[in-house]
Amino acid sequence: MTDRNKVLEQLRAAVGDRHVLTGDKATRRFRRGYRFGDGPVLAVVRPGTLLQLWNVLQAAVQGGAAIILQAANTGLTGGSTPDGDDYGRPIVLVSTLRLTGIQLLNEGRQVLCLPGATLDRLEQTLAPLGREPHSVIGSSCIGASVLGGICNNSGGALVRRGPAYTELALYAQVDVRGELQLVNHLGIALGDTPEQILQRLQSGDYSAADVSDGDGRAASDPRYAEEVRKVDADTPARFNADPSRHFEAAGSAGKLAVFAVRLDTFEKEAAELFYIGSNRTDSLTAIRRQLLTGFERLPIAGEYIHRDAYDIGERYGKDSFLLIDTLGTARVPAAFALKSRVDGWFERLGLRGVTDRVMQALTGLLPSHLPKRMGEFRQRYEHHLLLKVSAQDAAATEAWLRGFFNDHEGGYFHCTADEGRKAFLHRFAVAGAAVRYREVHRDQVQDIVALDIALRRDDADWFEQLPADIDGRLLHKLYYGHFLCHVFHQDYIARKGEDPMAIEHAMWALLDQRGAEYPAEHNVGHLYPAKPALAGFYRTLDPSNTFNPGIGQTSKARGWGSCGCDGH
Repeated sequence: MTDRNKVLEQLRAAVGDRHVLTGDKATRRFRRGYRFGDGPVLAVVRPGTLLQLWNVLQAAVQGGAAIILQAANTGLTGGSTPDGDDYGRPIVLVSTLRLTGIQLLNEGRQVLCLPGATLDRLEQTLAPLGREPHSVIGSSCIGASVLGGICNNSGGALVRRGPAYTELALYAQVDVRGELQLVNHLGIALGDTPEQILQRLQSGDYSAADVSDGDGRAASDPRYAEEVRKVDADTPARFNADPSRHFEAAGSAGKLAVFAVRLDTFEKEAAELFYIGSNRTDSLTAIRRQLLTGFERLPIAGEYIHRDAYDIGERYGKDSFLLIDTLGTARVPAAFALKSRVDGWFERLGLRGVTDRVMQALTGLLPSHLPKRMGEFRQRYEHHLLLKVSAQDAAATEAWLRGFFNDHEGGYFHCTADEGRKAFLHRFAVAGAAVRYREVHRDQVQDIVALDIALRRDDADWFEQLPADIDGRLLHKLYYGHFLCHVFHQDYIARKGEDPMAIEHAMWALLDQRGAEYPAEHNVGHLYPAKPALAGFYRTLDPSNTFNPGIGQTSKARGWGSCGCDGH
């Protein structure tokens, strides 16, 4: 039996009273996921040093509590929040946001990131060196953490780089005896004891001589650029449950407590952007095949937006667009945190969605924020593709597009720098637009069914045609995603009174028939059942089921339950 008061006492001794939050009000913004997930916690703990994090983990393990580690809480499947109140033991939720830190290795060709390091901050750190992190678009705008991407094999928009991946990490795990162990696989000599290792790491107390090549371990995905070119393969290019991309911290989904990861960086290229429109899916299929197989270098990115998603994003993602466009990405996480606190205050008064309705009304008074040529293409074409290529490939790409559209339906324009920036920012705004639509139209909307799927690389029928019995249960369908990788985000806004879970399960059956894999990059969270290989990986990492129990709809019980099963 867990002595809750004793655990709280030890947590406060580790980090100080100020950084141990209890009660529904203080813990709300940590307990609730961005789209999904909620449940009670014993406490939210916010360590300020790696050694404090170690001491917090020790207190929770010794006290018999379950542990959920959380960074920016930007996930879409509830993977870093509790899921209900049936864990059979208290939960200690550890927020790592104070554990910021990015250290350059090998003149910036690699970096070492601590748990609170964000993609946005990493991008800013590398910019003066002319280098980039694995991901520079999308979730980096709202404060997503670097470690969150690694732990979930997150994909992103950049075609050449594949899922976030490394084999070089420093992490803690609870072994079969129930004891907390620290494992240093960073390839950096930092000492022998946890105290030595963590203090030296945090302070950067090591020299170039202490940094090895990591015994040949990879610090990024070594094979994706080759895999994505195989356009005739009958399997997806990347998806969360791919066992070949599970390695210790990579894909661990919170089943380890990761203290640091070591990652490759990439040379930043000058780029040009083309905006492509068509009313025929086979035209975009032909373009995809040419871009992936017909040029020496792969494109940098190729993002798809359907007209309906364009419209919902234009109207209901407008404030997100304007916020980022005006203030930049650095201030967005603070704005989201402020919104969460204000929402919590109104909800205690019985009022939900006040900030969303107010912000929607205000932005509705503002003029159009999208470039004129984008609006013209929206009127003419159902399917939109944002293509970014290296500047050195721009002339050859444009020549090919010009010739292609001489013989095929559709068109393109070569974006100005402002048009290109706004086109990709609009693509990002689409991703959060369904959430805003739900909050503003609660009287019409039951909920959102959000899927991210990886289609077979040879699937020419990539645009979904739903059966009438499913389609009639939906108000809107939003299709957008990473077209060249054949990874799509599909948000379905369910009509009031419909059962979102039943709709989702019907969608799964259709995807299974198509040979798709899902989720593709947001990971299983608490929404999807982990496939046997993935569930087995989780059990290997965490035999006591201390960290993030229940992930992938596995058992929430200590030790995986008396039967030793995974909950299925």
